[in-house]
Amino acid sequence: MSGRTSEVACPRPPSLATGPVYLDYNATTPVDPRVTEAALPHWTDFFGNPSSEHAYGAEPRRALAAARAQVAGLIGARPEEIVFTASGSEANLLALRGAVLAACTHLVVQATEHPAVLETARALGRLHGTRVTVLPVDHHGLVSLDALEAALRTGADRTVVSVMAANNETGAIQPVAELAALAHSRGALVHCDAAQACGKIPVDVGALGVDLLTVVGHKMYAPRGAAALFVREGVALEPVVYGGGQEGGLRAGTENVALAVALGTAARLAAADLAAGRVAALRDDLHRRLAEVLPGRVRLNGPDAPGQRLPNTLNVSIDGTRGHDVLARAPEIAASTGSACHSGVHAPSPVLTAMGFDAARALAAIRLSLGRWSTPADVDTAVQALEAAVVDC
Repeated sequence: MSGRTSEVACPRPPSLATGPVYLDYNATTPVDPRVTEAALPHWTDFFGNPSSEHAYGAEPRRALAAARAQVAGLIGARPEEIVFTASGSEANLLALRGAVLAACTHLVVQATEHPAVLETARALGRLHGTRVTVLPVDHHGLVSLDALEAALRTGADRTVVSVMAANNETGAIQPVAELAALAHSRGALVHCDAAQACGKIPVDVGALGVDLLTVVGHKMYAPRGAAALFVREGVALEPVVYGGGQEGGLRAGTENVALAVALGTAARLAAADLAAGRVAALRDDLHRRLAEVLPGRVRLNGPDAPGQRLPNTLNVSIDGTRGHDVLARAPEIAASTGSACHSGVHAPSPVLTAMGFDAARALAAIRLSLGRWSTPADVDTAVQALEAAVVDC
């Protein structure tokens, strides 16, 4: 895990120069200028269809292959195992619907998955009669081997297990390798949504032992609309889009070469330098200083053990407050809560609820997620803004 800071030397995107301090990198990341530079010619000069055999197809075809290799390199896969998609949600759909329609009749997910997984599971149960098991998590947001083992004992169905690498709200890192080994010992397939993990911590499909893994561009400094699914050789999936046979026959349609190049470039930059140590130091400094200015009121939501939480993620509840009120009173920063707002009424985060927290603690939560261009000055601003906001609440 690298502590180098070469990524910070890259010019800050202009959008960060005039707005509030950005502390919502888990929601989406600014596009790295180097990614924009690499992709731009494929929106302007290299317009050809990569399937065309004439000269105009040559550069798009070469660039598409190079991007596939770069994404594969980030996660320890082979280029032919990478399927480009338009979003992480689509990649998750291809993995789960594809596995169920191809062979599986039992789907195991865990309670704090992204809605793209949970809603897909519900739809498969509703539309295809798939048996769905939802695994509980502990107060750190982690799944236990015992819970998975119990789920795999409940029938002779062909099963696909989906467990995210890291949670988008708390940063909790699941023990995917151990869960995958157990699942495989029972004959199950394993999918991992690694949207939040890729680009923040090392991700290797061989070490994790997964069969399917989702990569999302806009979580690692590529534009929205660029994502991929790793499909281990030999895993059968029903296509998500039928047609001309692109992407190994799993997702038809002429490829968006510019977005593939953007994702590949972002993957190459992430593989070269994760800078996790630098970001973790800023995150920990932010946590320590908030606890100092708000003594006895700051409660960490998520694991506190080293290696069990993403290095950039700090989810805390501040006693006696509501997260949305605190952030509304702190316009100097851009961050988020996990609560949902419907017609002006805020509901507790389903993630924190699944972890066993009461409504007061869940509604008090704020998520502060740092990234490539976060600085010590940003931490100074955040501490001052949040302290003042809490006093006003």
